Amino acid sequence: QVQLVESGGALVQAGGSLRLPCAASGSILSIGTMGWYRQAPGKQRELVATCTSGGSTNYAGSVKGRFTISRDSAKNTVYLQMNSLKPEDTAVYYCTARLLALRRGIDDYWGQGTQVTVSS
Repeated sequence: QVQLVESGGALVQAGGSLRLPCAASGSILSIGTMGWYRQAPGKQRELVATCTSGGSTNYAGSVKGRFTISRDSAKNTVYLQMNSLKPEDTAVYYCTARLLALRRGIDDYWGQGTQVTVSS
């Protein structure tokens, strides 16, 4: 069984910073692209950032220059460093990973989400 567990969500003032880790565990053979999505109340889930196994990154325009995605392959963990936070960054943040699991093949997995609230 594979699990993705996010943490680090909190209430923070505008201009502040947060770091969200997400750890993958279970019968994992290899991990491809990992990423972060977010969903604000009443809105669709949207891409925040992705990072391939080779280290290539991609960001939504709204977070480019403020957020940084990174990963520690030895720990099967992806991080989202969020700086200069704005109230519009308020959302539930979800971690995702495309990975190869024992006896399950390749599939996309999602974490349960962590709440980030930015006050003005």
